[in-house]
Amino acid sequence: MSNTTAAKRVGPPTKHQLALIIWLAVFQTFTVLSLTLGDWLRPMSTILGTFVLATVAVPVVSYGVRPQQHRIRIRLLTQRPIEGVLT
Repeated sequence: MSNTTAAKRVGPPTKHQLALIIWLAVFQTFTVLSLTLGDWLRPMSTILGTFVLATVAVPVVSYGVRPQQHRIRIRLLTQRPIEGVLT
Protein backbone atom coordinates (compact mmCIF):
# COMPACT_ATOMS: atom_id res chain seq x y z
CA MET A 1 0.00 0.00 0.00
CA SER A 2 1.42 3.39 -0.93
CA ASN A 3 1.54 6.39 1.39
CA THR A 4 -1.02 8.10 -0.84
CA THR A 5 -3.55 5.33 -0.27
CA ALA A 6 -2.80 5.22 3.44
CA ALA A 7 -3.07 9.01 3.75
CA LYS A 8 -6.56 8.90 2.22
CA ARG A 9 -7.73 6.41 4.84
CA VAL A 10 -6.18 8.18 7.84
CA GLY A 11 -7.72 11.49 8.78
CA PRO A 12 -5.83 14.47 10.09
CA PRO A 13 -4.55 14.28 13.65
CA THR A 14 -6.80 15.48 16.45
CA LYS A 15 -5.78 18.67 18.19
CA HIS A 16 -4.34 16.60 21.04
CA GLN A 17 -2.34 14.36 18.69
CA LEU A 18 -1.08 17.44 16.84
CA ALA A 19 -0.05 19.08 20.12
CA LEU A 20 1.90 15.95 21.07
CA ILE A 21 3.54 15.73 17.62
CA ILE A 22 4.61 19.38 17.77
CA TRP A 23 5.83 19.10 21.36
CA LEU A 24 7.94 16.03 20.54
CA ALA A 25 9.38 17.73 17.43
CA VAL A 26 10.26 20.94 19.28
CA PHE A 27 11.63 19.17 22.37
CA GLN A 28 13.94 16.83 20.46
CA THR A 29 15.10 19.57 18.08
CA PHE A 30 15.86 22.07 20.85
CA THR A 31 17.61 19.39 22.90
CA VAL A 32 19.90 18.39 20.02
CA LEU A 33 20.58 22.02 19.05
CA SER A 34 21.28 23.04 22.65
CA LEU A 35 23.72 20.19 23.11
CA THR A 36 25.35 20.87 19.73
CA LEU A 37 25.47 24.67 19.80
CA GLY A 38 25.53 25.24 23.58
CA ASP A 39 29.17 26.32 23.83
CA TRP A 40 28.76 28.66 20.86
CA LEU A 41 25.51 30.19 22.21
CA ARG A 42 26.63 30.55 25.85
CA PRO A 43 28.53 33.86 25.45
CA MET A 44 25.58 35.47 23.64
CA SER A 45 22.86 37.38 25.44
CA THR A 46 19.77 35.33 26.25
CA ILE A 47 17.66 37.09 23.62
CA LEU A 48 20.26 36.72 20.86
CA GLY A 49 20.90 33.06 21.74
CA THR A 50 17.17 32.33 21.74
CA PHE A 51 16.80 34.12 18.40
CA VAL A 52 19.59 32.06 16.83
CA LEU A 53 18.23 28.83 18.30
CA ALA A 54 14.69 29.56 17.07
CA THR A 55 15.96 30.62 13.65
CA VAL A 56 17.64 27.25 13.24
CA ALA A 57 14.98 25.16 14.99
CA VAL A 58 11.82 26.36 13.24
CA PRO A 59 12.81 25.27 9.71
CA VAL A 60 14.24 22.00 11.05
CA VAL A 61 10.96 21.23 12.83
CA SER A 62 8.70 22.48 10.03
CA TYR A 63 10.41 20.89 7.05
CA GLY A 64 12.34 18.00 8.57
CA VAL A 65 10.97 16.55 11.79
CA ARG A 66 7.18 17.03 11.56
CA PRO A 67 6.74 15.53 8.07
CA GLN A 68 8.63 12.44 9.25
CA GLN A 69 6.45 12.24 12.35
CA HIS A 70 3.29 12.44 10.24
CA ARG A 71 4.56 9.61 8.00
CA ILE A 72 5.28 7.52 11.09
CA ARG A 73 1.79 8.28 12.44
CA ILE A 74 0.17 7.16 9.18
CA ARG A 75 2.29 4.00 9.13
CA LEU A 76 1.35 3.19 12.74
CA LEU A 77 -2.36 3.79 12.14
CA THR A 78 -2.51 1.72 8.95
CA GLN A 79 -0.54 -1.32 10.14
CA ARG A 80 -2.45 -4.56 10.24
CA PRO A 81 -2.61 -6.11 13.69
CA ILE A 82 -0.47 -9.21 14.15
CA GLU A 83 -2.58 -12.35 14.60
CA GLY A 84 -2.85 -13.36 18.24
CA VAL A 85 -1.52 -10.06 19.59
CA LEU A 86 -3.97 -7.91 21.53
CA THR A 87 -6.92 -10.02 20.43
